Amino acid sequence: MMNPSVLTKLEGTLLIFKSTFPYFMLVALEAGSPLRALLLLLISPLLWFLESICLENASVHLMIFISLVGLKVSDVKSVAKAVLPRFFLENIQENTYKVFSSCGGKKYVSSSLPRIMIEPFLREYLSSDFVIGTELKTLSGFSLGLVASPGLMTGDSQYETISKILGDDKKIDLWLGNEPETESSVFFCQEQYILPADSSTCLQRKDYPKPLIFHDGRLVAQPTPLDSLAVFVWLPLGAFLSVSRFLIGRIMPYNYGLMVAATTGMKIRAKLPSEESHTSEKHAPYSRCICGSCDPGQFGALNTLYVCSHRTLIDPVILSSTLKRSVMAVTYSLSKVSEILAPIRTVRLSRDRVKDGDLMRKLLKKSDLVVCPEGTTCREPYLLRFSPLFSEIAESIVPVAVSAEGSMFYGTTVRGYKSLDSFFFLMNPNPHYHLEFLEKISGAPRCGTSARSSYEIANLAQKMIGQALGFECTNLTRREKYRILAGNDGICSE
Repeated sequence: MMNPSVLTKLEGTLLIFKSTFPYFMLVALEAGSPLRALLLLLISPLLWFLESICLENASVHLMIFISLVGLKVSDVKSVAKAVLPRFFLENIQENTYKVFSSCGGKKYVSSSLPRIMIEPFLREYLSSDFVIGTELKTLSGFSLGLVASPGLMTGDSQYETISKILGDDKKIDLWLGNEPETESSVFFCQEQYILPADSSTCLQRKDYPKPLIFHDGRLVAQPTPLDSLAVFVWLPLGAFLSVSRFLIGRIMPYNYGLMVAATTGMKIRAKLPSEESHTSEKHAPYSRCICGSCDPGQFGALNTLYVCSHRTLIDPVILSSTLKRSVMAVTYSLSKVSEILAPIRTVRLSRDRVKDGDLMRKLLKKSDLVVCPEGTTCREPYLLRFSPLFSEIAESIVPVAVSAEGSMFYGTTVRGYKSLDSFFFLMNPNPHYHLEFLEKISGAPRCGTSARSSYEIANLAQKMIGQALGFECTNLTRREKYRILAGNDGICSE
């Protein structure tokens, strides 16, 4: 067979683990609420009992009802597109995927999970032609939490659905599984391919069907029952720690704030510039562009422009604490709450290139300035395209490679409440920040007499930071991120 068609199951075959609980928990939390997620966690012992007495279908029916009843179908689809793919990819079985992807014919994937939860991932990442999942009953765009005809995609229901797809005379060339199957669906397949018994290796990131650059959701780890229990038990202490860490940064002097923050488990590591370069950087005189006509003060040379990779909203605050002096930060979409609570001054940009450039020049004459030219955060080891505006603002630019990690919560979101981003990051047991100040680079005057254009300087800064962090540089922008995760450009009207 040159291009065989293939049929396989999602859970337990394409995915290493058979349990569907984590995916229902993610939908309950991200499309629903923490209370809905807590209810699902509380009935997990009952779900385990039902599965132990061979009532897996009843367990799935119960999870579907609790996690989906009353939710907007559009919200469930958004979670399926923006949140679930990362967790599916991290659970993909390497050997199964290699066989599945090598089949050049049509690909069929069946699952007891609701189709709206799995279809975006299977079509976009695994190029599945037919997704055979459980259908749900809906009313006026809301899920009723009930399974529609022909029922859960197991046994006879799966047989009936595949029969409708294939028609009377067609057959699937290959059935792919971990053990010989006797279900009706296998009778549609001419051959069975049984995977080796030790097929439990996760697919490596470098082998993903397509790069995973953007994703959403608050949870870092896959929410198994034990991990979900740990999250809910941690919440009260995490909230206390988050508020404490905020007050430390807000009230205490820089010299003591870092030490006290370390006692709460927060780690900040920085590789600072040499004392010699730091001194010359702060006391360099105004210089005139070689064209002889530019304003000598156009660059604000007595202060420094720091250009950072963007991981969370508190990047400028951490940089200010590391330098042990106040800096100003320019932002695009910081919430009003975050602006009020920020321990450093923040100034909102208008996305008008001329106005923003003039504003940043004025600010740079008053204080050191921090800018994140990506315009938005990225969780994965990638850098988005750098806006070149910063290269026309300052004569001396200091790129800063910033990375941030948390073991329990992400400090960024697209669909959730952005005003809580910093709060969630500081709730992590041991939030970690690493900053590396790189060699200074020269800006480009507006007259265009620089050896490099503003775009070349922006690309150079991106490349330097990417190499320091081991991240891949991309041409993706904030607009692509929001279109992928939220279906809009990420710009709200006043």
